[in-house]
Amino acid sequence: MIEAIGVRFRTNGKIWFFDPGNIYLKEGDAVIVETARGVEFGKVVLEKRPLEDQSLIATLKPIIRKATEGDKRKNEKNKEKCKDAFQICLEKISNHGLEMKLIDVEYTFDNNKVLFYFTADGRIDFRELVKDLAAVFRTRIELRQIGVRDETKMLGGIGICGRELCCHSHLSDFIPVSIKMAKEQNLSLNPTKISGVCGRLMCCLKNEQETYEYLNSKLPNVGDYIKTKDGFKGEVSSVSVLRQKVKIIVENEAGEKEIREYKTDELKFKLKKKKDNDKLNDAELAALEELEQKEGKSKIDD
Repeated sequence: MIEAIGVRFRTNGKIWFFDPGNIYLKEGDAVIVETARGVEFGKVVLEKRPLEDQSLIATLKPIIRKATEGDKRKNEKNKEKCKDAFQICLEKISNHGLEMKLIDVEYTFDNNKVLFYFTADGRIDFRELVKDLAAVFRTRIELRQIGVRDETKMLGGIGICGRELCCHSHLSDFIPVSIKMAKEQNLSLNPTKISGVCGRLMCCLKNEQETYEYLNSKLPNVGDYIKTKDGFKGEVSSVSVLRQKVKIIVENEAGEKEIREYKTDELKFKLKKKKDNDKLNDAELAALEELEQKEGKSKIDD
């Protein structure tokens, strides 16, 4: 067991753990740490807590120091330099006629490296661009191609729920999501309804997935023929997952068909495995194909 604190950096929402040593730190404090990229400025997002040794893939690096006022001023100065570097890089990209979209620029705290983040459809030969940038900034240059999810995570925004994007506000890593989750939660497969700002499936589809899987496991499928405890037998016309109720087309005493609603404990049926894509209409099939293509491309990009 080892004690560690979690630190987050400006362009990377992922939380990295460091050994605080004897330095007292609380959430929100700025710190100077050494990473694989060099000396960096970060903020404490998780206060000191125990970590299992087996959960660590490498020895924790120590916190160099709690950021001083001078460090904070230097960090602000670096942010201003990033704005200038962004404009210079845009001009260089245009001059070289490269099909790439510049997303962000980051200086390491010690200014030993400048990182340029960009998106592009496919691979880009940016060797000449790197030479030009190195001649201007006279330091190490790194161009890093990222995916559309990473772009959204960096830039942030507001989701259709009206709240700050999960990936930008609190998610350290992207959560695997799938079309199956949307279907399991009875959501429309219209891409505009279940896609986020990035154009990919919304990360929040994962949030209630386990609950829906459990509730769906207690319900019959639409189209099943089941019996009720009051003696009727009929076809399931619809199910309400959250209410745990089922509407069934039954034949009443007068021989007329009517729809009656029952609670799951008022039914007799054998539970069976759900079908992932049961009874999709043409519009849903088309939307499904479009989303699957996007998700496949996203895995390649990311």
